Amino acid sequence: MEKPTPSAHIGHRKRLKQRLSNVGIDSFLDHEFLELLLTYSIARKDTKPLAWALLKRFGSVADVLDADENALMEVEGIGPATARLIMLVRSAFKRYTLAKMHKRIKIETLHDVLEYCRASLAGKHEEFVEVIFLSTRFTVISTRVVAKGSISHAAVEPRQIVEYALREKASALIIVHNHPSGDPPPSPQDIEWTLKTQQAAHLLNITLFDHLIIAKNGYYSFNGAGYLNIPNAGH
Repeated sequence: MEKPTPSAHIGHRKRLKQRLSNVGIDSFLDHEFLELLLTYSIARKDTKPLAWALLKRFGSVADVLDADENALMEVEGIGPATARLIMLVRSAFKRYTLAKMHKRIKIETLHDVLEYCRASLAGKHEEFVEVIFLSTRFTVISTRVVAKGSISHAAVEPRQIVEYALREKASALIIVHNHPSGDPPPSPQDIEWTLKTQQAAHLLNITLFDHLIIAKNGYYSFNGAGYLNIPNAGH
């Protein structure tokens, strides 16, 4: 088989970028997307083998984007600049989905927030607890990471969640946290903490709209499971 000339990948890069301009990124296969992305940090080198190496190491584009800097650099040929570019894509997606949430007139379904939650917390190797503060019309006021670590170890008291809500003048909350283990079902501590938070919020006429656990193998909704008894909460 004839080996490609040293300049062959240059023409291939141009064709990829031209295709991006002509038909958009949705037409790209996973390895082509990564290949194109890598061209913006790696010059004068064929990026196709690296794209395939990333997919082989992590399994999917989503898992590549969820990987941390050290894990990415374990792939031969991926340096700090390229690892940070890949991580930047995920950060940009998080900001994009949050901006879209802020534009919504009203959050009416669970799926209105799942995309943001996955972008924000999926793939992290530690547990984070994040709160989405909502107005009376269920528009997004703001979001806040309130704790790092499992709920049983995060030292975030229900009253703290309510205090944050009062500062934001929020009428409702959605609590989100991730399970790095990959399995979304709640622990007994998760359930106890959620019910205590609902009670604390209820005393000040603040609604705990849902508590979502995000994991690689799916998600868990406390309201969908019947713990919170919120009518018409989009399930």
